[in-house]
Amino acid sequence: MSGCCKQSNSGRNRLPVLIIPISILFLAVLAVFLFSPGKTAPPVVLTPENFISEESTPPSTEESGETSSEPSVENPESSEPAEPSSEELPSTEDTSDGPDYLESHTGWTSFDGHTFGSVSETYGTIYSLDDLKALDSTKQGFGPGLKTDEANRPLGALNPQTAYDKYGALFIGEDTKNIYLTLDEGYENGYTGKILDVLKENDCKAVFFVTYAYVKQNKELVQRMIDEGHVIGNHSVNHKSMPTLSLEEASREITKLHNYMLEHFQYEMYLFRPPMGEFSEQTLALCQSLGYRSVLWSFAYYDYDTAKQPEPEKALKKITQAAHGGAIYLLHAVSSTNTEILADVIQAFRENGYEVGAIPR
Repeated sequence: MSGCCKQSNSGRNRLPVLIIPISILFLAVLAVFLFSPGKTAPPVVLTPENFISEESTPPSTEESGETSSEPSVENPESSEPAEPSSEELPSTEDTSDGPDYLESHTGWTSFDGHTFGSVSETYGTIYSLDDLKALDSTKQGFGPGLKTDEANRPLGALNPQTAYDKYGALFIGEDTKNIYLTLDEGYENGYTGKILDVLKENDCKAVFFVTYAYVKQNKELVQRMIDEGHVIGNHSVNHKSMPTLSLEEASREITKLHNYMLEHFQYEMYLFRPPMGEFSEQTLALCQSLGYRSVLWSFAYYDYDTAKQPEPEKALKKITQAAHGGAIYLLHAVSSTNTEILADVIQAFRENGYEVGAIPR
């Protein structure tokens, strides 16, 4: 009788031992079913055929139904931004991971401006990843505004120049008789060749800020810029707002184009213009750490809408009356008006004692 009772108790003791592994197996299968990731599409790799044709023009804000929130150069409340938004440029987004992408999003421990193919000469402090993450990443739009000092220099450019000079950023140059001419190239609208002709005829150098798509689509024009002594500036890969990106993504927006220029043109870039003029303290420091100077502007006007070009006579007056020492002029090369009046602009500046040229290294 006592032997029978012992056998029964042993059977009952083994039951929990069997239930535990079965329960664990069931939960494991359930977890795999519930939490396994779905299949994701591979990243889109753009080929030259994916890029816009030379005949393409950017959609206007009326056609797209979108408006830019960027503050105007002349009035922060104006609806006329100085730089087109990403939506107003032809779509050329490149999401491929080239060899110049930050390796596995690491490699920051020796963030010295050389690791990612950046320029061999830096401007000031080189920040570690931790230092960069600690900086303010708040997005700031930019516009010099209408108020000027007694020398006609915009206060809206002077104030940030003082605030962000430590990051090597340029909003306005020193108060000398120099005017720096910069032209943005988001896409080719058929005028760059003529602009280069005018610059050559007037023995004038300029900075051309180009995007990755522009370079790949217009190699002969880019080579001509280099051959004729102009400065090629970096205007990013995808023309995105830099403060909205991760540090890794923002770095790639600069280094991918930088390395492409090195590989295909043996040209080392050193100036960066943030798309839409949007920046943060963090992105300015990132550019500096990559060996670049961030270049904004002290004059720009609504010239990039090809369907609403300003009248040449009014544009000439507007541009020349704003002249000031150390001015950084932003003009868009897609503008027929700018192309038509460029020679007169250069001549007017020189007649008033200014030297006109590119931003030196």
